[in-house]
Amino acid sequence: MIPYEEIRVPVTGGELAALRWPAGEPGAPVAVALHGITANALSWGAVARELAGRVTLVAPDLRGRAASAGLPGPYGIAAHAADAAALAGALGVGRVALAGHSMGAFVAALAAVRHPERFGELVLVDGGFGFPAPTHLSADELMTAVIGPAMDRLSMTFADRDAYRSFWRAHPAFGGDAWSPEVDAYIQRDLTGEEPSMRSGCLLEAVRTDGVGLFQDEVLAAARELAVPATLLWARRGLMNEEQGLYDESRLAAAGQPGTKVRAVCVEDVNHYTVLTGDKGAAEVAGALLRAAALPR
Repeated sequence: MIPYEEIRVPVTGGELAALRWPAGEPGAPVAVALHGITANALSWGAVARELAGRVTLVAPDLRGRAASAGLPGPYGIAAHAADAAALAGALGVGRVALAGHSMGAFVAALAAVRHPERFGELVLVDGGFGFPAPTHLSADELMTAVIGPAMDRLSMTFADRDAYRSFWRAHPAFGGDAWSPEVDAYIQRDLTGEEPSMRSGCLLEAVRTDGVGLFQDEVLAAARELAVPATLLWARRGLMNEEQGLYDESRLAAAGQPGTKVRAVCVEDVNHYTVLTGDKGAAEVAGALLRAAALPR
C-alpha cells in the first residue's frame, strides 16, 4: 500500500478527517476524491497506487463516516458539497481536480456547480447521473431500492475483524482476484467498537439522509449543468456483480447525459466496486484524474 498522511480541516461543526497521498514532486497537481454512501477515504487506495506520486490525492471521510463520524449533522448531499469545498480551500492551491465514486460523484457534481471557484475538471466514477424518485415509494422503500444490503450491514455486529473480513469476502463484487490488501484496509477502516460487538462506523442517520437526498432535483440536475469538462467512467456490471450495471447507453440517454460537458466511458469487466478498487478500474480512474489535473488551474 502507498503511504498516506492523516489530516483534518475545519468545516461547519468541527473538523473533517481526510487522507493525503503526497505527490513525489513539489508543485504537482492536486485532486480531491469523494467516496460512496457507506464507504470511506481508503476506498481510493488503489487509485493512489496507480497515480504513483504524480498527483497529490486527498480523500476525506465524509461527514458521518469513519474518522469523520463525530461531525454532527445536518447531513445530506449539499452538506458534503460544502465540506468538499472547505477541504479544497484549506489545501491552498487554487482550483483542484475533483473525483467522486457512486454517491461521491453526485456530491462532486453539486460541489462543482455550487463552488466553481474551487474545482477544475471532474471525474465521476459510476455515479453522478440519476433518475427522479418513484412517487409511490416511502422513504424506507426508496432507501432499500438505492443501497439495499448496505443498509442491513449498518445494523449488524461482528465478533472481530476477521468476521468482518469474511463478511465482505463473501460479497459477489469481491469474488475471485478482486480482493487485495487495499480492499482489506478500506473495509477495516469502516469497523469500530470492541470485540465481540464490532460494527460499521457509518452513522445510519447520515446514510438515510444522504440516500434520500440523491433524489433532490438540484442533485439530479447538477451533472447536466456542469460548466467544466467531466469524464464519467461507468462500470459494465452492477453492485452485486450482476450483468446489468447502474448505467448503460440507454439509461445515460434517459438521464440526459448526451450533449452535456460529461464524456461517458464504459469500463468493461468491472463492477460498481471494482471500477474503483480493482487494478483495471483504478488504472482507468487514475488516468482520467491525471488528464483532469493537467488542465490549467
